[in-house]
Amino acid sequence: MDIVDLREFYGSRLGLATRRSLAGGLRPRLGGLAAGRVMGLGYAMPYLADCLPNAETQLAFMMARQGVFRWPDEGAVQSALVDECDLPLLESVVDVALVVHGLELTDAPQEMLREVWRVLAPQGRLFLVVPNRRGVWARFDTSPFGYGQPFSRPQLSGLLREARFSVVSWSHALYFPPSTRSTVLSAAPAIEGLGSRLMPALSGVIIVEAVKQLYAIASGKRARRISPRVRPALAPLPTTRRLEPGGGP
Repeated sequence: MDIVDLREFYGSRLGLATRRSLAGGLRPRLGGLAAGRVMGLGYAMPYLADCLPNAETQLAFMMARQGVFRWPDEGAVQSALVDECDLPLLESVVDVALVVHGLELTDAPQEMLREVWRVLAPQGRLFLVVPNRRGVWARFDTSPFGYGQPFSRPQLSGLLREARFSVVSWSHALYFPPSTRSTVLSAAPAIEGLGSRLMPALSGVIIVEAVKQLYAIASGKRARRISPRVRPALAPLPTTRRLEPGGGP
């Protein structure tokens, strides 16, 4: 999907219901962070506005294949068109990274995560919103989450571990079906509440919070402490023979 499709979706009734559901899942995690410099990647602008309105600096990076538009509508421009694997930032300058409609749409998810790791400050937080491989939303193209590569929790865990992130928490959202019917959209809040209690694994999206680890952990075998088979021992000191007067022992 390009930027026009994404913008039209979030202007629709289904898009507004999607935004409310995702913001409800993100706000409890993001609201408690003292976020100074925040980077959105993909199409994160609605959630930057909903969940992090008081951040010191907000940057909205849109992927080259999607296109870009001015954001926000007033004031200084904070959006830019970027290569998701080569971000125009120095190392360790971002406190929080929020990726929505990004990981599932890139051809190089591992490279993308490593680039996000590079620009995050030590102990910086990454929030990923990705379509759930087991959910209904990944099977229909009525929303942006029906495009690209969906993920399971084990797949996300492996990608994050290889990119030197440590998972902090998992959460889920979008339990109501991606339907444009008025009856479904009206019942969406109630369905969300029931779904989170009764069938959390079948959510439309997975929300994962991860922290940047400054030092990589070796993935091979643990180093063993090598001890010698025979322990060294001190050799006894040579005895000195005391001579008696007259030359005898």
